[in-house]
Amino acid sequence: MASAGFWTNREEAERTIARNKEIRARLQDLSSLERRVADLRALEELLGEQPDSALQDEFVREFADTESHFAEAELRLLLADPLDAKNAILGIHAGAGGTEACDWASMLLRMYQRYAERHAFRFEILDLLAGEEAGVKAATVLIEGSYAYGYLKGERGVHRLVRISPFNAQGKRQTSFASIDIVAEVDEEVAIDIPASELRIDVFRSGGHGGQGVNTTDSAVRITHLPTGLVVTCQNQRSQLQNRATALRVLQSRLHEVELDRRRAEQERIYGEKGEIGWGRQIRSYVMQPYQLVRDLRTGEESSDIHGVLDGDLESFLSAFLKGKKRSSPAEDER
Repeated sequence: MASAGFWTNREEAERTIARNKEIRARLQDLSSLERRVADLRALEELLGEQPDSALQDEFVREFADTESHFAEAELRLLLADPLDAKNAILGIHAGAGGTEACDWASMLLRMYQRYAERHAFRFEILDLLAGEEAGVKAATVLIEGSYAYGYLKGERGVHRLVRISPFNAQGKRQTSFASIDIVAEVDEEVAIDIPASELRIDVFRSGGHGGQGVNTTDSAVRITHLPTGLVVTCQNQRSQLQNRATALRVLQSRLHEVELDRRRAEQERIYGEKGEIGWGRQIRSYVMQPYQLVRDLRTGEESSDIHGVLDGDLESFLSAFLKGKKRSSPAEDER
């Protein structure tokens, strides 16, 4: 960074600065933990020399705080994949079930927005298709922040809700499904070159919220990747060029994830591992009636605080997935 020609290539310089910032943050974490452990040892020696209740209480508080910081640092060390540090592109799709499923999809959208707010991540809705009566049929969101993809990558799959439906006049219990797709936002280093002949680009008038410039011009863009059938829509910007660039970036990210899925599936075939990669697998149940419980079907992680989870408190589930925790009872069916 101190070299004379550092700013000759601005994009490369910015990537170097970002990498420098990331390394400094990790070193600061380690230095902070070393200081905390040294302080704890000093408190322990003082307690050994002269037992004191106030000093004992301080030691307990400092120990719990240090333990929490250690767990966070340990979790960050698990995010070693090059894509983990990237921003996350999150897609939400309501399953079968009409209004009930659309309402569940909107609840999940709010849950991830609250999670982003808790971690000071930027949450931007790129595209949103509202339900006919209520809720959301589909949404695409960009979550910007350090290691956003790394923390959230385990959310990919089908999420199931069981509750007394507010849309059912008879007050019957109902089950709803919504799927979550999440990919890392790729940059120039890993962006896939897509031939123009493989793309169909349609422009149309935005139907979402926005000012006069958004809703009265053909600013929304829909890009279809013909070989795979992947479709990406973006309509949050006033400029058609901006929406096109964003949609193309999302498409590149999804195609990159498709290629990674293909490689992972091939590895599973070679090594004889069982399990399904990608979409279509139910990963978590949120039960509100007749009892309250959130249970991850892959790790066995549970929480009875369903309202806290739906308000963005996902740390225990994300941590269990990243640490490779396995559910305690094999082949356990849903409760």
